[in-house]
Amino acid sequence: METPPPPPSEAGVRHFMHSNSAPSEALMGSSKVENVDASGNSGGNKVNLMKVLELIDDYFLKASECAQNVTKLLEAHKFQYQSSFADNKVPVDHAARVMRVITWSSKGVPDGGKTDPDDSESLATVLDKLLAWEKKLYEEVKAGELMKLEYQRKVSVLNRQKKRGATADSLEKTKAAVSHLHTRYIVDMQSMDSTVSEVNDLRDQQLYPKLVELVDRMAQMWEDISVHHDSQLQVSTELKSLDVLLAPRETSKLHYQCTIQLSNVIQQWQERFETLVEQQKHYVRSLNSWLKLNLIPIESNLKEKVSSPPRAHHPPIQTLLHAWHDSLEKLPDEVTRTAISSFSAVIKTIILHQEEEMRLKEKCEETRKEFLRKNQAFEDWYHKHMQRKGPEAMDPERGEDGPGKDPVSERQFLVETLRKRLEEEQEKHQRHCVQVREKSLGTLKTRLPELFRALSEYAHACYDAYNKLRAIVLSQSSNGVPS
Repeated sequence: METPPPPPSEAGVRHFMHSNSAPSEALMGSSKVENVDASGNSGGNKVNLMKVLELIDDYFLKASECAQNVTKLLEAHKFQYQSSFADNKVPVDHAARVMRVITWSSKGVPDGGKTDPDDSESLATVLDKLLAWEKKLYEEVKAGELMKLEYQRKVSVLNRQKKRGATADSLEKTKAAVSHLHTRYIVDMQSMDSTVSEVNDLRDQQLYPKLVELVDRMAQMWEDISVHHDSQLQVSTELKSLDVLLAPRETSKLHYQCTIQLSNVIQQWQERFETLVEQQKHYVRSLNSWLKLNLIPIESNLKEKVSSPPRAHHPPIQTLLHAWHDSLEKLPDEVTRTAISSFSAVIKTIILHQEEEMRLKEKCEETRKEFLRKNQAFEDWYHKHMQRKGPEAMDPERGEDGPGKDPVSERQFLVETLRKRLEEEQEKHQRHCVQVREKSLGTLKTRLPELFRALSEYAHACYDAYNKLRAIVLSQSSNGVPS
């Protein structure tokens, strides 16, 4: 019999700080905008767009802090990593807890009746205890099955001896062996019954209350998170009033690198959101699978009806876990996943536009260098040519009467052609700069509200789901079920 794995970290909650690597210029530059004040509400004062995006970032940080109570209950900062809010940097030795659990029951405690209060407050510790008792039960059931087979083998031997008319001594010896095995089996089954009782007590008296506490903290967490996502939605909606400045801005290398990093962070965000969703479902499925096995009675009869203690047909944890499983399956996580994925896709499209802009700029720079080089070469040649030819070289008729074309006009035409090409490439580059800024702002105006609307709806759906689980727990409590 297996117990579920330790609960996954709902959120790696630490005292986060703003990222120092991706300023708001990653999309738009530091343009000033109207109608958005420092709180994200409409107003007449001009503020820097970076302030608006910093507000969104602030709400992300505040939302992350909302998971601290859940993280503490799950001991996520001790299982996966050391959180910066934890004073104790030494990981908890869960193995030591497991080893000492099997030496005492939930009714009798070690060290003269003194218990560690932290042990009774940790969901992970309850699972450690449950795992230890389940392992003990597994070994007892396995040993009982082997003894049962040995008992049945001895009974068969005794029956064959009776049919063959074995001597009285042989029969008495075999009967003694059968009686001894039967007695040992009864004693072992009593020990197993005690272990089953311990497992059931842990399930009902410790695991269930901890899951109830987890549900309560999850409900509070999602309620708080929904407030911050609502604020992000409000701020992002205000971006619709923003306009691109007339003067185009170019994409610098730092600007481009920040956009790349933003894309990478969004990709990580999407992956971690998917991990969160799947691990929550996996955890509750594991608990349900374990409970299904836990509720199956252990058959242990020989001649007499010796079996494990009767188990509750519908313990309170069963109702909670079934409802929990159904609630998670109904959450709109696919909508949120799609919103994050869509936002990631448009950022990648902006990256392609920025790369094209930078390519055009490099092309302009190459043409400019070529123009400067050829223009300087023409001026040097023209100066030497005029010194060598003298005033007669200025006679416009000489070019026509001479055997060939005017070399000055020919070379000057090549330089002017290159100048026009440079101007055309610069104009094309400037037009593309405007397009990139317009598309970037368009992304902020449309995609950010869509993204935060999906996040807000998901957070509210999670809160509603856990709040309904709270109601189920209260209903069971009113019917006399402890929580």
